[in-house]
Amino acid sequence: MVTATTAGKIDLDAVFKALASSHRREVIQMLSEADYGSKTCCAAEEVCACKISDRLGVSPPTTSHHMSVLRDAGLVSARKDGLWTYYTLNRDVLEEVAQELRSL
Repeated sequence: MVTATTAGKIDLDAVFKALASSHRREVIQMLSEADYGSKTCCAAEEVCACKISDRLGVSPPTTSHHMSVLRDAGLVSARKDGLWTYYTLNRDVLEEVAQELRSL
């Protein structure tokens, strides 16, 4: 399993692997633009897996795979509620990645 950090430092290889897929970049975009005011099934700043599957046009197992890669890279967090899984963007990790890129 890929870990998001190694000794407190972000694993940039895992992050770039996660961002190499257009589907996963679309998920990041979706989570960053989540409409926090009019949720019908999700808490603030969360998007459920079913909405991600619908937007990507892929099956639930494929969505699960993409979300697992994003979670392992530390880019998103997941919360289970019964049969549903809700995802949140880890904005602080994205900011740390941006800082790492600026320092190269």
